[in-house]
Amino acid sequence: MQEYLDFATRNPLLSAAWLGLAGTLIYTTVRASLSPVKTVNNHGATLLINRENAIVVDTRSQDEYAKGHLAGAQHLPASQIQANNLGAVEKHKDAPIIVVCESGMTAGGAARQLSKAGFKQVYVLSGGMAQWRADNLPVTKKR
Repeated sequence: MQEYLDFATRNPLLSAAWLGLAGTLIYTTVRASLSPVKTVNNHGATLLINRENAIVVDTRSQDEYAKGHLAGAQHLPASQIQANNLGAVEKHKDAPIIVVCESGMTAGGAARQLSKAGFKQVYVLSGGMAQWRADNLPVTKKR
């Protein structure tokens, strides 16, 4: 223990950086575990869709959606979710909801909004449509 204290006193900036990094890691881990919104990978999403009849909500633009989306996905832009205009999705508050965007980075805000609106099981597709296509999983252009 004394060795750690000696190191910290000789290297205060490095020690502060390590403490900051450790604090950030702990905060992020605790926040993710307490969040009502969970992340799901492609395999988990497929299981939710096939076994639990999950509803897929695609938050991308109409043009991106038209170029290809998950089969059965409902197009609901993030702007409509933020405005609490949930359309046909609103009746599925008890079903698992998988929120999809292009890269998996912007779906989180829409997913949090759905959770606040009373949806019980909300997931974000990790990697979004980019990862879905990279894994050669099927997409459709049908509505």
